[in-house]
Order: sequence, then structure tokens, then C-alpha cells
Amino acid sequence: MANGIIIGADGRARCAWHGNLDDYRRYHDEEWGRPVADDRRLFEKICLEGFQSGLSWLTILRKRENFRAAFAGFDIDRVARFDAADIERCLADPGIVRHRGKIVSTVNNAVRAQALRDEFGSLAAYFWGHEPRQTERPAVMDHATLVANPTTPASVRISKDLKRRGWTFVGPTTVYAFMQAMGLVNDHLDGCFCREEVEAARRAFARPR
Repeated sequence: MANGIIIGADGRARCAWHGNLDDYRRYHDEEWGRPVADDRRLFEKICLEGFQSGLSWLTILRKRENFRAAFAGFDIDRVARFDAADIERCLADPGIVRHRGKIVSTVNNAVRAQALRDEFGSLAAYFWGHEPRQTERPAVMDHATLVANPTTPASVRISKDLKRRGWTFVGPTTVYAFMQAMGLVNDHLDGCFCREEVEAARRAFARPR
């Protein structure tokens, strides 16, 4: 591994964090950093990032289908209607992370997401309205830069605003991981083959308004 980059069996250079695990590599290649405007996917991701707190993302990724089954496919309106029986059902589900606070948070955040959608027209319009300016982004994206910046001014701003609106489990580190995954920033390392692909996708992406 050189500067956070590894060469796969296919000869392609990638960010090293996927560790050449098949499912994690597919996530790196096909999902991470590619811009998303779908409200359901955005809601799912910010909830799962909350569940990831204190764990590894790989743990959550491997349980993602179980989470989708438990939380009605992360349909915002359906999750917002979850009641005490639904929370107990989730707590009894061995396929997900059975943390009461995070389960309750997901239901709470669905209600808060409805309010955001009513105000901004969509979750996508809200989140992409906070996309950081190019002047806020590092000139070089190498391993040292990535490690040194677990949060950014933009993730701190979003976190503060979400908390003000009643969201929970949305600290600035969680929010920044969400931004990285959903394409609000491109944190594929210089030298990773995905970096240029993601840049092209971001250039072509129609920002929701």
C-alpha cells in the first residue's frame, strides 16, 4: 500500500480502505462518492451512518438488507409512523444493530425528514444546498489529508442545523461520512481510478433545487 492506494487483482489502483474484500470493493467502486438525489437513499444513508457510530461501516454494509427489511425500505413516511411495537420488533431483530437509542433516533429522524421535505421540497434539495464550495476543499486528496479531516466546516454546519431541527445521531463526523458516501464531496484519493469517474459524475449531476 502506497499513500493509501492499493492495486487490485484486476490491476486497478483503488483507495485502500476496502481491503480487497469483495463486497466492500464493490461498494467502493460502484456506490461510494457517486452523487445521489433520491430522498429514500439519502435518508437510509444518514440513518445507517448513525447506526455505524462506534462500529465499522463494513458491519453495517453487511447488514444493510436486514436494516431495509426492518425499516420498511427506509420509506420516510412509513418509518415516521412506527410505534412502540415497531421499536420492540426492531430490538428483537438479530439481523440489525439492536441499539434502542439508534432505533428510536431513526423514527424521530423520519419525522424530522418529513419537516425538511415540506420546507425544502425534498431532502436532496436540503442536503445539496449545503454542498461545500470548491474553496473549502483540499487541493490534494491523499491519505494524510483524509485521515486528518474526519470533519469539515460544511459537516459541522449541517450537523448543527440538523440538531437544531431535532435530528439525533447526526454529529459532524457522521454527517461527513454521509457527505462522502452520497457524493457531496469526492474523497476518492488521488490515484484511485474512481476519482475521475466520480468527478465526471459530479459534473454531470443536476443539483436538486
